[in-house]
Amino acid sequence: MRFFCRTLLTLLAWVFSFSLAQAAPTHGLAVYGDLKYPEDFTHFDYVNPDAPKGGHVRLGTVGDGFDSLNPFLVKGVAAEGLDWLYDSLTKHSGDEPFSEYGLIAQKIEVAEDRTSVTFHLNPQARFQDGHPITAEDVAFTFEMLTTHERANPFYRAYYRDVKDVKIIDERTIRFEFQDGKNRELPLILGQMKVLPKHYFEKHDFGKADLTIPVGSGPYRIEKLSPGQDITYTRVKDYWAKDLPVNRGFYNFDRITIKYFKDSTVALEALKSGDYDFRQENVSKFWATAYIGPAVERGDIIKEEVRHGMSVGMQGFLFNTRRPMFDDPHVREALAYAFDFEWTNQNLFYNQYSRTRSYFQNSELAATGTPGEAERALLEPFRGQLDPRVWTTEYNPPSNPTPGNIRQNLKKAVVLLKKAGWGMKNGVLTRKKDGTPLQFEILLVSKDFERIVQPFIQNLSKIGVKATIRLVDSTQYINRIRSYDFDMFVGTIPQSLSPGNEQMEYWHSTRADQPGSRNYTGVRSPVIDALVERVAQAPDRQSLVNTVRALDRVLQWQFLVIPQWHIPYLRLAYWKQLAHPDKAPLSGLDFDTWWMKP
Repeated sequence: MRFFCRTLLTLLAWVFSFSLAQAAPTHGLAVYGDLKYPEDFTHFDYVNPDAPKGGHVRLGTVGDGFDSLNPFLVKGVAAEGLDWLYDSLTKHSGDEPFSEYGLIAQKIEVAEDRTSVTFHLNPQARFQDGHPITAEDVAFTFEMLTTHERANPFYRAYYRDVKDVKIIDERTIRFEFQDGKNRELPLILGQMKVLPKHYFEKHDFGKADLTIPVGSGPYRIEKLSPGQDITYTRVKDYWAKDLPVNRGFYNFDRITIKYFKDSTVALEALKSGDYDFRQENVSKFWATAYIGPAVERGDIIKEEVRHGMSVGMQGFLFNTRRPMFDDPHVREALAYAFDFEWTNQNLFYNQYSRTRSYFQNSELAATGTPGEAERALLEPFRGQLDPRVWTTEYNPPSNPTPGNIRQNLKKAVVLLKKAGWGMKNGVLTRKKDGTPLQFEILLVSKDFERIVQPFIQNLSKIGVKATIRLVDSTQYINRIRSYDFDMFVGTIPQSLSPGNEQMEYWHSTRADQPGSRNYTGVRSPVIDALVERVAQAPDRQSLVNTVRALDRVLQWQFLVIPQWHIPYLRLAYWKQLAHPDKAPLSGLDFDTWWMKP
């Protein structure tokens, strides 16, 4: 009896201490604790909860096709739309900066000291073959994504602070962390798509092929034609169709994604009724090409939708692993050869604004000179920073006389001389060894040739030889993954709540890791320290200050020649489609659209 009492007291003490250490289970998580939706919410505000189900919608994409149905690997070209196959532990709210609500995970517990997160799985959660989703599936998924040699290294970096994974019972799993500094780690673990362990015990996870997998999401693959199209069909007995996070979503019975060789062909296919919806990215098309009977009759609707997201950075990305680009003076100089004002006026119908920040269109963008909080973050690195960080707002070169870029080219020549380059027989060469400054610009879209050619012509005026290399999408992806390029036109997307992904973009440890997103190959102890602090920011204002400091340092590294952006989306669609009156922050969530009866 005495032994029983002592055991009971010990157990009660353990339970009491555990309850103190763990926060109460919750239906959702926000990175700084400010959830918008209460536990009894019925649907997100940006959906139509009564949207009709049905119809076959056809979408279009530009590319050479696909050779894989596994989007988690670093090899192969994955088909579009594979996100529909798999559910994640939580679902993102599209009208909050960074909040996640339970999907596979019915309840979520975060330790008071933020050193762990526990997910309690919904007992109704099922894969599409009827097999229940268990804690073992979650643990298996994490192991595959972070240890398999063919898994995209992004996952290894994203979840790097997870110390241990413990299966508590069939439907409870805990992730334990190195420390409690990474505030967004519980949320990004919730974003993890859950894979079926029982399926991959019989199929090689590392094989990039066209074997149709077993999923858990709202759609399954019905049929496919590599290089042409892929069709998804809605799962009628989808286990999560009535959850609040899914109400108003996934309204089409079937979705077909068609592949087109280039944007011109794709646009003509839209106008002829070959598919139903297009997000337009070519300003010339938007201004001049939406003509013809279908447009004139009003059968095709053109709509501009403003969004509230950071647009990130699109630009000419330097590969600083290349010797000719390892000097920031050279990178700064070449930016003077890009005449944005002429490009916007003559090619874009003045639809764009110049991008100057990696976090453009958000409060995170660094403007003016550093404030007190930023200076405190940057002061320990004063000797390692460009002196202009402290005194000057960064802006990319502008040209007040579009088409006449002579003054800018003179500034470029001065910088190049400072970097040890000079003209020899009309060719810019490095004085110490006579190496000419010449490089290749890698492109995957033929539409960009008309934009890049004027840039190349301007470069030739200062003795720099640049050429275009246009490749198919498969070759393009493989060359980017292996850093086999001098320069390419690319985008570095950003969210309103930056975090762990900044390591993947900028950290030195990712510079030579094939498949990482540190495309520029930047190596900087200053940037390393700042990206580590981004994920550890204790509150929103600390995050804003740290990201602005990071942005400021990146701007003065001249890793990119910034291009342009617009704060709205250009949508064209056939009139049988409809969407909610209210848009999410991103301006578009096509999963909330529907087909009119």
